[in-house]
Amino acid sequence: MAVLVMSGLLDSRSKVGYFYTGKNLLSLFTEELNSMLVRDIQSVPVVLTKNAMAYDAVVTMFVEDVGSVFIVEGQGRLIGVVSRKDLLKASLGPGDDLAKIPVQMVMTPLTKLIVTEPGESVVMAARKIIDNEIDALPVVKVSAGIERSYEIVGRLTKTNLARLIVDLSEGKRGYSS
Repeated sequence: MAVLVMSGLLDSRSKVGYFYTGKNLLSLFTEELNSMLVRDIQSVPVVLTKNAMAYDAVVTMFVEDVGSVFIVEGQGRLIGVVSRKDLLKASLGPGDDLAKIPVQMVMTPLTKLIVTEPGESVVMAARKIIDNEIDALPVVKVSAGIERSYEIVGRLTKTNLARLIVDLSEGKRGYSS
C-alpha cells in the first residue's frame, strides 16, 4: 500500500482509509515528464572557437564522440554550430582540404539555429528537435542588451531524451508526489 501511495495511485485519509486517486501510470509518467526542465537532463557542450579549422571540428567530433560542435567567440558567446552534415558537404568539393578551411565557412550560423534555455520544459525542447529534424539543441542563457547574444551553457541531444525515457521507465528518476 505504501508503494501505491508514494506513486500517487492511492491516497489515504484518516477515518476514510485508502482510496483511488483516479490517476494511472501513464498520467503519472506524463506529469513527471511535463515537470522536467532542460537543465535537469542537459549535458556539457562541446565547443570550438571561431578561429578553428574545419579539420579541428572533425577531430573534436571524433574524440568527444558527438555529432555536432558549437562554435563560440569571446567568453562562450554562441555564433554557430558545425554538424557532421556540414563537414561532409565541405569535404565533397574538389581539392578542398579541411585543414585549410575556417570552421566559420562551413558552420550553420546563429541566425539559422534553434536554441533552448535551461528553464524550458523538456517536452517543449523535444518538440523543437522533432519539428526541426535536428540532433541537438544548444542550451543557452540569453543576454539582452543592444545586441541579443547567447551564452552556451549546455546541449540537449536525442540521447539525453532517450536516456530520460529509459530512466523514467526503469524508475530511476521516480515519480513526483
